[in-house]
Amino acid sequence: MSQTSHQPSAGGGPGATGELPYAEDIVPTENASRRVVVLMAVAQFGLFVALLAPVTVSLALKVQTLVPEDQAAASLGMVLSVAAFVALVANPVVGRLSDRTTSRWGRRRPWMVAGCAVFLVGMAVIALADGIPILLAGWLLGQLGGNMILAPLLTTIADQVPASQRGDVSANVGVMQNLGIFAATYVASWFVGNMLLLFLVPAIFATLTVVAYCLVLPDRPVRVHPEPHGWKRLLRTFWVNPRQHPDFAWAWLSRFLVILTSFFFITFRLFFLQDRVDLSTQEATEVLTLGVLIYTITLVIVAKIGGWLSDRFQRRKIFVISAAVMFAVGTYLLVHVDTVSAFYGIEVLLGAGFGLYYAVDMALVVDVLPNPDDAAKDLGVMNIANALPQSLAGSIGAFLLNINSDGGNYTLLYLVAGVVCLLGAAAILPIKKVR
Repeated sequence: MSQTSHQPSAGGGPGATGELPYAEDIVPTENASRRVVVLMAVAQFGLFVALLAPVTVSLALKVQTLVPEDQAAASLGMVLSVAAFVALVANPVVGRLSDRTTSRWGRRRPWMVAGCAVFLVGMAVIALADGIPILLAGWLLGQLGGNMILAPLLTTIADQVPASQRGDVSANVGVMQNLGIFAATYVASWFVGNMLLLFLVPAIFATLTVVAYCLVLPDRPVRVHPEPHGWKRLLRTFWVNPRQHPDFAWAWLSRFLVILTSFFFITFRLFFLQDRVDLSTQEATEVLTLGVLIYTITLVIVAKIGGWLSDRFQRRKIFVISAAVMFAVGTYLLVHVDTVSAFYGIEVLLGAGFGLYYAVDMALVVDVLPNPDDAAKDLGVMNIANALPQSLAGSIGAFLLNINSDGGNYTLLYLVAGVVCLLGAAAILPIKKVR
């Protein structure tokens, strides 16, 4: 059963006239059921395994089978940069459409199920690609399908979880995202010689977990407010007025800067191990796998503790700021890493920083959403701060790596990354709505 409160509107309570309720008539006031929380987390895990495996490992391995080794980093950066713009557009558009969906199956479920189908097709195209253009087309489909799932899935936190429970439940997003990265590295080590399985196994797993969540999700249908259509309405899908909603704007900027920093690390991590630590592709993959395990264990522990403490003390800002500073320090220390043991030590620090950041920042973002009736659309706008850095990290990172170097200027890359992350911490300070 959905534990939500159905507040009557001015025209009478839901059902008074036989009409479906407005979205804002469905406001969670009691804790979400354990079944919903658990399967929400499982679905997040499945999706992140499939969606982040290509970003972290699989696409790099596939690209290396299609182009010469000295062109791999540039080709990967181009593919990630171009396809990330699909996520940038798709997430808020799907969010707005799901907010306005009046299907008898609810607002979120139809989009998640359709997204699974699109994502599966995209992964199959990548696995069978015999050149960079086909691989790019497959990843464009993958980004579209993945964001058709992601936008409504994350919005179910706002739909189903009250403020008093959000720190703990939101921590699952960071935990499951990084457990997904961890699982993805093992998938890569299992199927490194079979591209079809490398891409399709995670996609099928994601489909099963998302569909399982859809089956238990109390996603009630709603009717929507009449509103004008046209280009102005479409463009507003990508916009939340920063003057009217400054807290949301500052949260967006912080998220953008911290995620950009994280993708400077994630996108080039395999190449960093090969170039700076002087490992072979196989050795780098093995070190990366153990490094992600260390990172993930640290992240899970810190995220769950941080989310609980944030709910316990009803404070968000101090946790988010501290986490971003911690991540900035870890990123800067990569400048001095040239051994495997030092790399593992940095994974601990980065895991703690990002775990605490994402756990509490997600709760902070939901707390400062401008309009509960447009929750998916506004979270879609926030997701631009997740998607755009993926696009920029590849191109900016490649540019920085090539300054006064033949592609190996990691000192400059991670000095810039550390400064960017500190700016992300500073952007939290002006937020007033939450403590």
